[in-house]
Amino acid sequence: MKVLVTGAAGFIGSHLAERLKALGHDVTGLDCLTNAYSSALKESNVEALVSRGIKVLRLDLANDDLKAAVDGAEVVYHLAAQPGLSATTSFETYERNNVLATHRLLEAVKGSRSLKGFLNISTSSVYGADATGNEESVPRPTSYYGVTKLAAEQLALAYQRSQGVPVASFRLFSVYGPRERPEKLYPTLIRAILEDKPFTLYEGSEHHIRSYTYVDDIVAGLMAPLKVLDRCVGEIFNLGTTASTTTGEGIRIVEELLGKKARVVRTPRRAGEQDRTHADIAKARRVLCYNPSTSLVDGLKRTVPWFREHMALME
Repeated sequence: MKVLVTGAAGFIGSHLAERLKALGHDVTGLDCLTNAYSSALKESNVEALVSRGIKVLRLDLANDDLKAAVDGAEVVYHLAAQPGLSATTSFETYERNNVLATHRLLEAVKGSRSLKGFLNISTSSVYGADATGNEESVPRPTSYYGVTKLAAEQLALAYQRSQGVPVASFRLFSVYGPRERPEKLYPTLIRAILEDKPFTLYEGSEHHIRSYTYVDDIVAGLMAPLKVLDRCVGEIFNLGTTASTTTGEGIRIVEELLGKKARVVRTPRRAGEQDRTHADIAKARRVLCYNPSTSLVDGLKRTVPWFREHMALME
């Protein structure tokens, strides 16, 4: 299949593009390489993609002409977004990079004769502080990120209902692994321990419950729809592991792998943070035959060495 992956220079997008290419698909990546986090990490990801024969287009979904990028695409994976929680990122930035960018991409593919699937990548943050229900649960986002990702998801589904764009949406739960954004929990923790620096922990976050999902399991879940696209159109799927653990337990595992305790410094609770996530994936199991299998211990055993080796990319 001819596949376009937006956000291909990012964490999940780069892994997905590589996997698609390895399986013989004709893959094009698209990314505007914003300065939301380490440009060195993104450039490294782009180099890896290009070395595997993947063309990467440097385009801004919210501003540039997208006609040539989407021409002939049979499947579009839309991962490009303004990620995560940030007290310094304005609502307008989230709106531009999550809602406006999605709208322009949908306009570009509208009416396409080749398109078989527009796979929108959403997040468990749309559920809000307690993300434990199934896809029928009422969304109650508590952050600009969650609000704008929910808006983007509903916009995409509206195009499915009104314009016939073959949209499906996938809500991802707490993805971690090699190439993860440097400001996320595990990269920050690993770096702090290796450099013997203080590790900032938001008050009470060690008690947060998470469905920490290894990136390979997420990529497998995103690949699965390719076999059943007709059953996915108009649907929403949760993707994540059903094994939930506390953030404190995750920290302990990293400390054991590195053989050193973190120097924890506590800071006030972050606004919009989720208290509990637990991925209900019954629907994905039934429709996609989705079966995540990587334990947190095994996933972190693969993650820690990668960040140890690539510390320079976290600047």
